[in-house]
Amino acid sequence: MSTGALYNDQGGAEAAVEAGQETTPTTSSTGAAFGLFSTDFKKNEDLKEMLESNKESLKLEAMKRIVGLISKGKNSSELFPAVVKNVASKNIELKKLVYVYLVRYAEEQQDLALLSISTFQRALKDPNQFIRASALRVLSSIRVPIIVPIMMLAIKEAATDLSPYVRKTSAHAIQKLYSLDPEQKEQLIEVIEKLLKDKSTLVAGSVVMAFEEVCPDRIDLIHKNYRKLCNLLVDVEEWGQVVIISMLTRYARTQFTSPWKEDGVFDENNERAFYDSDSEEKKGQMAAKPYVMDPDHRLLLRNTKPLLQSRNTAVVMSVSQLYWHLAPKHEVSIVTKSLVRLLRSHREVQYIVLQNIATMSIQRKGMFEPYMKSFYVRSTDPTHIKTLKLEILTNLANEANISTILREFQTYVKSQDKAFAAATIQAIGRCATNISEVTDTCLNGLVLLLSNRDETVVAESVVVIKKLLQTQPTQHSEIIKHMAKLFDNITVPMARASILWLMGEYCERVPKIAPDVLRKMAKTFTAEEDIVKLQIVNLAAKLYLTNSKQTKLLTQYILNLGKYDQNYDIRDRTRFIRQLIVPNEKSGALNKYARRILLAPKPAPVLESAFKDRDRFQLGTLSHSLNTKAAGYQELSDWPAVAPDQSVRNVEVIEPVKEWAPTVGKSKQAKSDDKFYSDDEEKDEEGSESSGSEDSSSSSSSSSSEESGSESEEESSEESEKTSSDSGKSSSGSEKSSTDSGLEKKKKKRTKKAPQRKGKPNAADSDSDENGNGPVAQASSSSVESSTESDSEDDSDSDPPPPPKKTDAKARPKVAEKSKKEVSLLDLDDYSPAPTNPPKSSIFSPSLLSDLEGLSLSNVSSTMPVNTSPFGPVKTYELLHHMTGKGLSAKYHFPRQPCLYQPSMVAVQIILTNNSDHTLEEIHIGDRSPASLNIHCFNTIERLDPGASVTVPMGIDFSDSTQAANFQLCTKEDRFNVSIQPAVGELLKPSTMTEPDFCKEQGKLLGMNETSATVTMATANASSQAINKQILSVANVGVVSSSQSNFHRFAGQTVSSGALVLVSLELRESSTALLTINTEKSVMASMLLRDLKQALAQA
Repeated sequence: MSTGALYNDQGGAEAAVEAGQETTPTTSSTGAAFGLFSTDFKKNEDLKEMLESNKESLKLEAMKRIVGLISKGKNSSELFPAVVKNVASKNIELKKLVYVYLVRYAEEQQDLALLSISTFQRALKDPNQFIRASALRVLSSIRVPIIVPIMMLAIKEAATDLSPYVRKTSAHAIQKLYSLDPEQKEQLIEVIEKLLKDKSTLVAGSVVMAFEEVCPDRIDLIHKNYRKLCNLLVDVEEWGQVVIISMLTRYARTQFTSPWKEDGVFDENNERAFYDSDSEEKKGQMAAKPYVMDPDHRLLLRNTKPLLQSRNTAVVMSVSQLYWHLAPKHEVSIVTKSLVRLLRSHREVQYIVLQNIATMSIQRKGMFEPYMKSFYVRSTDPTHIKTLKLEILTNLANEANISTILREFQTYVKSQDKAFAAATIQAIGRCATNISEVTDTCLNGLVLLLSNRDETVVAESVVVIKKLLQTQPTQHSEIIKHMAKLFDNITVPMARASILWLMGEYCERVPKIAPDVLRKMAKTFTAEEDIVKLQIVNLAAKLYLTNSKQTKLLTQYILNLGKYDQNYDIRDRTRFIRQLIVPNEKSGALNKYARRILLAPKPAPVLESAFKDRDRFQLGTLSHSLNTKAAGYQELSDWPAVAPDQSVRNVEVIEPVKEWAPTVGKSKQAKSDDKFYSDDEEKDEEGSESSGSEDSSSSSSSSSSEESGSESEEESSEESEKTSSDSGKSSSGSEKSSTDSGLEKKKKKRTKKAPQRKGKPNAADSDSDENGNGPVAQASSSSVESSTESDSEDDSDSDPPPPPKKTDAKARPKVAEKSKKEVSLLDLDDYSPAPTNPPKSSIFSPSLLSDLEGLSLSNVSSTMPVNTSPFGPVKTYELLHHMTGKGLSAKYHFPRQPCLYQPSMVAVQIILTNNSDHTLEEIHIGDRSPASLNIHCFNTIERLDPGASVTVPMGIDFSDSTQAANFQLCTKEDRFNVSIQPAVGELLKPSTMTEPDFCKEQGKLLGMNETSATVTMATANASSQAINKQILSVANVGVVSSSQSNFHRFAGQTVSSGALVLVSLELRESSTALLTINTEKSVMASMLLRDLKQALAQA
């Protein structure tokens, strides 16, 4: 638990240390001011004046001194009002130091901290990542329930921040908020789920810590991130590694089967799981079924193994416990050397490591036997380390090494450390019981120790001898007599009690000595300790039953003394014994059983290790160290009998789809990205063999047009990249090469092959335009076919293309004609002839998504509507003027379609036009500002002829902010700085919901999340259709059907974070209306409200 707390505040601690280092020269130069005789009053007054001055340098000096005081542990809380005034300072260094101070004292001075809460909220938007993180840290340190909603909002925004440092801080804040208000658990789990997907190593450890604190039972959140966490583990910082390993240990015990199965033969070839084959499986079924480790189980073991070399002892300990609890038994021994290495560390580390080794050595002696000398006790070791080493040596003792160990023990018994000497005698006793060959040797040695001058050694020897004698009492009456003689010299109560118990238990073997010992005890009964008195009463009772002639009177005397003893235990025991052994008329049936009760044979005590039952706790935990369940301890579950479905950990890898990169004039063919052995090629080869007359070239050409699913999407995009052009020009080069390479031969082959391919989609032919109106570009479809043919014949782009056509009009009729010819060749059912009208550039779908959505998987040409808004023409903005761009002009618009490249990006289309009289080459995106801005650039346009125009798609992640995306638009010779400024309505995407759902969600977004204003409507906007048109012209939202005519509702989500944005318009009398926006994004709400108000007010 303490690790978590330490981990949370690590960032703050680092900052304080950093600040403290800066202050070193200051504090030393003003040493006199901090001297013994300076008063705090004067010192603080001086600092207050410096903080209230107008000079930044004085304020900075004061803050350095204050942070220096905090690092020395001095109280500076009275300076809080003076410090908090500087929270809005523009000086970054000063602001950082103020935040360090506020993190320390915000919890104590909550009222004053609350006054500056608006400043913290502003700071959350600061361009500097450290300021944003510090502001969140301070905000989460103000532990007042009233600001929980603000904290929640800040955490959600920080979780989507571009800076991994800020996201890490948001993970720390989750735990603080959860401890302040556990009711926020569900919302916090959503944030944790989002952060678990983060690929940054800086965030991984912190978010897993938050997961362990908030929802450790939600294993389902880990499934998709399991492999990523395993692979990131080596690069995560040390304390993060500890937390992740601990969590993955618990996860693995619930998801994998036990590698310790005794009935199954362990499969030594662990890589088998990765390279399964049918023949191997059959062999396995014939022989004893081997245990095959889950590849994910092996991944965890393999990725944690290098961490055994970590310099951090906690990491080594974590990996060791992971191997102990998860690895096959024959692999656990690899942790031994690393654990032994830790014994050279500080004594605190040694203590924990030795405790864990003590537990391990009970079950697996062989692991540590080669390193036995590492556990020999040094004279400089403290007692607790010595006793643990003694414990381990005892566990490791066997017939082979017992003589060496006993020689060590002989030395330890002479130690000046009495507690250690006593522990050694107990260890000798354990060795004697465990290894029967040395029992007599140990007993003789212990008897010699009875003459030792040290009472504790003698006492412990007596206790151990008593236990050993119980194992074989018949042979050792001489030892009992020897102990009786030493009885007068032994003063330790436990030792005296042990000797008396031995006398009573074996009184028949020493019939002469026992009554004499009882006589001596009767004299000193009143002066003895309670434990000794109880044994005297027991001895008297046993002697009364076996030798009543000699001891009857002595027993009555002792029972009478016990009857009036001060201790009620002794009084009760005496009454009980009297009724049990002395027969009288009142005594009941128990009297005849007295002998069987008191002199019953007793089982010998088992001398066990104190660490025997500690393995019920997970190694390396606080509970294991204390041997009791600590608060927050989570037990390791047992291995499942049947492994749960492992497919839950499969993550769909979304391969980046190549963009459609139009080139005007020159056609550049991209290299094929097909796998070396693709499944589709294999299928086609089979097909070609069955038809009997196909060669490899035709099968490869057909494979390129026969792919389905995601592969067909990729193919279509690649082919359109190679051959399509925005203005409908044909790739005449590829056409020519295809005709030259034997078109007639292809005709025959394709007509033969047609029945096999019937019904399969063709990527190019089923292209549809934005509105889904059938075939888009016949030029594109024909050039796709011709390009595949030329590829299959030559497999290179060596054929030189002819010079580019001067006008579009000449190219189009040829293309149409070509496509008509090829209808019979392709024999595709879903092909429709090209329209006679020449295609316009606007018919080309504005992004790859609409190209791909037109793909048909049936014989009938179907159209799929693209997600476009129902309002009128798209508004176009100027990006680069042709005068500024030296002939290159650029415009952009928002097509309001989902971005294909990344769901959190806003789709943008750029129209590039060459207004100059010369060809522009290598048009591409250059540097961006800020550098962390996430832009998906269009592919480089190799060539743009004079007068030509091309539309290219882009994706920009605005992070739900209207801050402009600045980047450079470059040609081969020049660079132009351009900027795309999104309207707030373009940062949304439509959301489909019913009216009850809308009202339910609106109910959750009240208070601070609601913004409203009264709007004066223009008379032209009175109808429902006009209102919808005006709202949709401003914001990309979906219309929610309403049962009331005076209510209009619209729902959307922010593209980047997916936060709901609900717009409702309630019409009132005299052409006014109440416009309400409900969303967590309060800044977006106010900007959207302003734009909608303006749109509804104008005619």
